[in-house]
Amino acid sequence: MGLIDVQGVPSFSLHCSESNLRKSRALRQNISEVCCVHNTKSKTLTMRDSFIHPHLRMLAAYQPILPFEVMYAQLGRKLEDIVKLDANENPYGPPPEVFEALGNMKFTYVYPDPESRRLRDALAHDSGLDSEYILVGCGADEIIDLIMRCVLDPGEKIIDCPPTFSMYVFDAAVNGAGVIKGETINTFACFISLSVHMVLRPLFCFTVPRNPDFSLNVDLRSVLVYNIISEEDLLKILNMPILVVLDDAYIEFSGVESRIKWVKKYENLIVLRTFSKRAGLDGLRVGYGAFPLRIIEYMWRAKQPYNVSIAGEIAALAALSNGKYLEDVRDALVTCGMDANKLKEDLAKMGVMVLYYNNQELKGFVRVSAEKPEHTDALMDCLKQFY
Repeated sequence: MGLIDVQGVPSFSLHCSESNLRKSRALRQNISEVCCVHNTKSKTLTMRDSFIHPHLRMLAAYQPILPFEVMYAQLGRKLEDIVKLDANENPYGPPPEVFEALGNMKFTYVYPDPESRRLRDALAHDSGLDSEYILVGCGADEIIDLIMRCVLDPGEKIIDCPPTFSMYVFDAAVNGAGVIKGETINTFACFISLSVHMVLRPLFCFTVPRNPDFSLNVDLRSVLVYNIISEEDLLKILNMPILVVLDDAYIEFSGVESRIKWVKKYENLIVLRTFSKRAGLDGLRVGYGAFPLRIIEYMWRAKQPYNVSIAGEIAALAALSNGKYLEDVRDALVTCGMDANKLKEDLAKMGVMVLYYNNQELKGFVRVSAEKPEHTDALMDCLKQFY
């Protein structure tokens, strides 16, 4: 690939490998477009395409949700008339201190602290993990991409357990890596051990609890890790020669303690956190990762120097200052449910029978059979009395 050095303007030099000499000659001859044939699909490519990595030419663009302002314009509705339930956003938003802090923000004309020192100190106090283990990013998405850029070579594999956060597979594809999906193996333990033997240096990503449905169980039959994974299973994985990324995006809503402090003991564990879900800062893009010290030094070398904006850091600091608000919002979001066994008993008293599961795989769930429309209507009438 050619490289143009323009720092010495007005003069410049063109550096290129021997394999790309033909391209540089074409440039010197002012040829505006050169066509070549793609080896695998016999697709005609321009010279512009040939500069792009082959695996990126085949990459499908990530499909984000429609922005709020685009959505209401298309629907012809007012913003306040739209009920937005498509992106797992915190509907309560951040604490009031965030808006106050942003309104008083100064020095936006200077670059932010490249090490986010104040925020990392606050996160150390919040998590109980020393700040030297913490790296802040422009959302946890940036941390995921940074990890993959640092550890994956083209052709290597990540282990994914769908359905889960789609950015794992997307970032793997951007970096030329392949994906081993969990549903192809019969049991969780077999899946992990077999996957480790299939690839030289796999990367294993999973969310806690599972994104997108937040279930809190491990289904060993379909090998979908949609769990607050048990300590026993996690230790088995950490004893394997793989790098484990534990995504704690929703950990505050799970009722269990994060394993973020484990990075001090296990050199192949990374834990991710975000301010999007807990603190409602989706639009300001602030996330962070906890790394073993031997890994984080390379993340510092590879990350963009000014990746977290002044506004993002100020907002995150302000959000952390009001822990009670964050707890109240968490409670408002998770206490809308009820104990499954109690639901079954209450419905029975009202003449509606549902099946409650008490076995390990489905504990906490009820099953509702498909019956006549009037039966479903009766169920809904009863449920409306609880919500």
